[in-house]
Amino acid sequence: MRLSPGLFRNEGDGKDFDSRLVIPVWLNRYIFKRIMKEIVCSWSGGKDSCFALMKALQTGYRPKVLLNVLNEEGKISRSHGIPSAILQAQADVAGLPIHLISSSWEEYEKKFTAALSQLKEHYKLTDAVFGDIDLQAHRDWEEKVCVNAGLQAMLPLWQQNRKDLVLQMLDAGIETIIVSCNETMGEEFIGKTITAKLVDELELMGIDACGENGEFHTLVLNCPLFTKRINVKVNRKLLHNKYWFSELELR
Repeated sequence: MRLSPGLFRNEGDGKDFDSRLVIPVWLNRYIFKRIMKEIVCSWSGGKDSCFALMKALQTGYRPKVLLNVLNEEGKISRSHGIPSAILQAQADVAGLPIHLISSSWEEYEKKFTAALSQLKEHYKLTDAVFGDIDLQAHRDWEEKVCVNAGLQAMLPLWQQNRKDLVLQMLDAGIETIIVSCNETMGEEFIGKTITAKLVDELELMGIDACGENGEFHTLVLNCPLFTKRINVKVNRKLLHNKYWFSELELR
């Protein structure tokens, strides 16, 4: 029971104490609940969205659900070509639910916004986390769909040095492989693990260290968010519209 500014009564012994020195348990819980922001992560299955989620956790955000958009058939992810079963496996070892929706590119924005709105209501979310680094058009789009869904867009990696980010990811324990890439890189890079040495090799080829311009996409096999590593096999390498993709299978 409140007695005067700064004073509270300890119900256990009836004594008053100065709350300016000690925060009562009930007030501490209230403050924690008010400060803690619950989020959805736009999860590609790759290194950037993974590291963005890790960064969000470090700053006090609490993930409630992952969101990924699949192709029209609902079999592989729209951006990276990752099978839904592998995305689900990632979510399982991360201990989070994943919300998978199917869409064409034409309906992508409409369906993504609807999914954000639905998840916001279901999980009482405040923010959505994205892994983009410095492409302004991407940020503008993410902020737009979040505003329309009543959420705040959060981009923890924004405007950081691309190569530094990749090296930070490796230092943080993210194990990731290349699952799609352009013809400049070629099919020989499919399935390769990202290492500091590989980053140097890519830069010598004129390839961005993060693949931020779409030169390549990755799949996270292990990271601090996971309780265990997922094992994936590259069955085939496929060329589609001058871009190499991998046919992946859980092992």
